[in-house]
Amino acid sequence: MTSKERMLAAITGTMPDRLPVTTHHVMPYLLEHTMHGISDQQFFDEFGMDAITWTVPHRPRPASGDYPDPLQGELGFLGSRRVANDSWRIFEEDAGATDGRKLTRYRFVTPGGTLSMVIADAGYSAWVAEPLIKQKRDIDIVAAYQTTPNCDVEAVNRTVAEFGQRGLVRGHIPCFDVFGQPGCWQDACCLVGTEHLIMEAQDDPAWVHEFLKILQSRKLGFIESLAGAQYDILELGGGDASSSVISPRMFDTFVAPYDTPMIAAAHKAGQRIVYHLCGKLMPMLERTVKMGVDAIETFTPVGMGADANLAVARERIAGRVCMIGGFDQLHFFTGSDEQATRAEVRRCFEEAGAGRRYILSPSDHFFEANPDLLRAYADEARKCAY
Repeated sequence: MTSKERMLAAITGTMPDRLPVTTHHVMPYLLEHTMHGISDQQFFDEFGMDAITWTVPHRPRPASGDYPDPLQGELGFLGSRRVANDSWRIFEEDAGATDGRKLTRYRFVTPGGTLSMVIADAGYSAWVAEPLIKQKRDIDIVAAYQTTPNCDVEAVNRTVAEFGQRGLVRGHIPCFDVFGQPGCWQDACCLVGTEHLIMEAQDDPAWVHEFLKILQSRKLGFIESLAGAQYDILELGGGDASSSVISPRMFDTFVAPYDTPMIAAAHKAGQRIVYHLCGKLMPMLERTVKMGVDAIETFTPVGMGADANLAVARERIAGRVCMIGGFDQLHFFTGSDEQATRAEVRRCFEEAGAGRRYILSPSDHFFEANPDLLRAYADEARKCAY
């Protein structure tokens, strides 16, 4: 099988020839500091993994008056061209630095007022240092003026044609401009602050639901434009909906009601969805399957502070969706030996591979790795035949 055929077989529930082996994202920091600046696709070739390429091209909605944002600089990691208009303009300003972290302020200028957020960047990763939503009625500005990007279907399909059988072409449901996550609750956590949003969910749930609907409307608008895009799979979700962060009851109340309709809309547009839950996911497992997803990631193991038990998860899922992840990259890509890394691969295969709906992958990002252990990881996986 080709890498594309092999991974699609696992996703769709047919028979792969062997265990598919890949990684979630190949982080630019890793490539620069460990791999002498090679490209992400050279990384897959170097280690013999099943390749993935990510593409997230956006375009303005036809006849909307929107246009590609002329103020946006060079696209960063997994970046998309923002969509702006005369009522939704985003200005970027240097906000200095602290503790070696570069700070950037983004001002969202609209006729109804200006909102701003600050992003901190440590070089290997970035996060929200000051959230966008500071007062409850700030969401009215978002509702009135946010733009809705469409998928650039032609650009996606060009990537698919160029990538061919090398592997999967992945994308994601759009995050909020500048910084966010694909899921509605997860996007809101980035914009409000996770702890603040959790407290508001208890104190003022009506306001939280109102904001989630605003964010959902933008994402649904994008999903409706996906017809004809030849993606292999699109990511939804994010770690803020794992049980490391919220309870199953909160998941049922604030996550599933908003993401489930988006999954249905994606299926209607001919797309597959992988739901990303880094952190603890076992209490959310059946809940996520019930949402109608095609795959679930990342199955972060106990050794990395989460709770995934691949064997138990496989039994509970019973082949209904593909499982992606489960490998402990913290302990077996650094500070290990090849024998131990190979044993970790075999553990994952024995616990999850028997269902054949399994793709071996590290449980989310990693920024440091021993190349010899990466090679052992991929080599041992290629020996796991069905």
